[in-house]
Amino acid sequence: MAAMHTPQPADSGGTELIAALESAGHRMTATRRAVAALIAGRDGAFETADLLADSRRRHLGVARATIFRTLELLTGLGAVERLDLPSGEHSYVRCESTRHHHHLVCTRCQRAVDLEDLGMSAIVAEAERSTGYKVDRHRVELFGLCPSCQRSR
Repeated sequence: MAAMHTPQPADSGGTELIAALESAGHRMTATRRAVAALIAGRDGAFETADLLADSRRRHLGVARATIFRTLELLTGLGAVERLDLPSGEHSYVRCESTRHHHHLVCTRCQRAVDLEDLGMSAIVAEAERSTGYKVDRHRVELFGLCPSCQRSR
């Protein structure tokens, strides 16, 4: 059975995200720290517009370009993942693990949980065996209603 990780309490200071950036050799500016804290304060999936609105509401003065660049860096490090939504748009989710995993996202409240494997290892192996391809990456995103949203329906 696939392992499911429930979201951990938000790291309100963004220390895990900051550590990921620092360990990869990226310069830590005050605005990058602010973006990390904004991301860590989100519970579930978010859009860049959400971070920009949070920054404005808190009077942090973080530019849109800084948010995009920081998200790009964190996505490259596996600390944040970009989700392609059923609507064709995209959002982001903070990852609890940098190991390969998938996400299950609530379509109502945007809460997300990390899922490991899902039996995909066997599917990838069979795809490689039957086609001769060497799969170097894959992505699975699942969407539905979380238990809390199901109860409130």
